[in-house]
Amino acid sequence: MLAKDELMCQIVDSSDEMHSLGGSLATGLFDGLAIYLRGPLGAGKTTLVRGLIQSLGHVGSVKSPTYNLIASYQTGGFCIHHFDLYRLGDPEELELIGVRDYFSADAVCLVEWPERGAAVLPPPDVTVFLDYQGHRRRLRAEGSTKRGGRLVHCWLQAAEARV
Repeated sequence: MLAKDELMCQIVDSSDEMHSLGGSLATGLFDGLAIYLRGPLGAGKTTLVRGLIQSLGHVGSVKSPTYNLIASYQTGGFCIHHFDLYRLGDPEELELIGVRDYFSADAVCLVEWPERGAAVLPPPDVTVFLDYQGHRRRLRAEGSTKRGGRLVHCWLQAAEARV
């Protein structure tokens, strides 16, 4: 059973609000986290990541690395690796690019479509579930480690403060 501060649920009305929630997530960020983003195409995974990375000071574009599998950013004092595994043919491809080296104590890893690399990826600290709810989005975040629970708790406080 998850503690109250290890679970966050939000209804999101727009892509601007999703972007803002990414910025709220950044307020509690710390090195060594693995954050997995699950949801159908177009649910807002990349928008959430973009909000996080841009809120840390990155001024360039933040696109989904669908064809490259990974994009890395040095911003706001963090090394952030953004994975998009949607087009991953075989989880073993992750071994070929040395995926385990990216999941280090001095980096934050954000993974879209983690189920496609489940056989190779380490377990997440936080999983963010996104889904459609009519024209809106439903976001649910679950901390699965103490560190992840701490991040979700901070994220929830930051999101409530922005309202």
